[in-house]
Formats: sequence, structure tokens, C-alpha cells
Amino acid sequence: MSTGIATEMEFHVLAVDDSIIDRKLIERLLKTSSYQVTAVESGVKALEFLGLLDDENTNTHMPNNCVSTNRSTHHVEVNLIITDYSMPSVTGYDLLRKIKESAMLKDIPVVIMSSENIPSRINNCLEHGAEEFFLKPVQQSDVNKLRPHLMRGKCRTQNEQNIINKRKPLEECLSPDRTRPRFNDLALVQ
Repeated sequence: MSTGIATEMEFHVLAVDDSIIDRKLIERLLKTSSYQVTAVESGVKALEFLGLLDDENTNTHMPNNCVSTNRSTHHVEVNLIITDYSMPSVTGYDLLRKIKESAMLKDIPVVIMSSENIPSRINNCLEHGAEEFFLKPVQQSDVNKLRPHLMRGKCRTQNEQNIINKRKPLEECLSPDRTRPRFNDLALVQ
């Protein structure tokens, strides 16, 4: 189903909140807007889902039964991450920083939510790459603000994929004139 314009069902949002009530609310609002949603209860679970756990995090923040040793256990395309700011172990800000430091995930839009209206916190998150900062309780009007970020991220991903698909195979890039002298030089040496 490739029509050129992405429908909302093609968008996958990772929702992160340690409060079950807030997590269920954001999940319901996102699903009402026809987004595919994966909801997790902690920043650590989000890092695990995204494949961003490192030895430092697994040793200091994770119980042994939650350790993910294989970063490529699954590849799920996530188009946007919406996370609570205040969570134990790995905060929403920590999660934002990890995502923006990742070469693979840095272009995924991140939205931070918080029940506390602290201007310095909001500015800090926005300066470090958050697309939006929503005050809780999140409302449908907030979720409607996500669409431009999702579209921009989707277009960027499609453009990158088009560039990759347009690359020539390695054989076409190698000139026979460049490789032959090396083989001839080897024959002369023997």
C-alpha cells in the first residue's frame, strides 16, 4: 500500500510512562488517532525495546532477568517516542539523551511529558532535541500536534531509503583498470 502519502496506521509510537493511568491515557489517545502504539512502563524498558542498553545501564539499573544481551534481537521501526520526564532509574531526559546520541535513532522525534511546569526543565529538554514538551494530563489537542513531527520523520526515512536503493552495486563502482595493475604486479613479483 504505497500511495505516496503515509496514513497514520503506518506510524508507530513508543509511549513511556511509569504511571499506569498516564500510560493508558496516552495509549488510548494515540490509538484514537490511529497510531500503532507500544507502551512500556520505564525508561529502562524503552532502552531495551530500542536496543540501546549498554553494560553501564544493565549493571546499574537493570535486574538480571531484564538484561538484553543482543542489541539486534528485533528491529521495529519507531516513528516517534513520547516519554514521561520523571521516572525512576532512567528519566525521560536520560532517554532523550541516549536516543539523540545514537547514530541509528537520533532522527526519531522525541516528545517529553510532565505534570510539572518547570521552565528550566522544559528549555533543557527542547535544547537537547525534544520536539515538544506536553504538560499532563495529555489531551487530544496535544496528540494532534504530533502529526507534523511524524510526517517529517517518515519523509526523512523514505528519502534515506531511496538514497540507499539508488546506490550502484560495488562491482559497478570498481574500474577494471584500477584492479588489474594490482594483479599484474603480483604476477611480476612471483
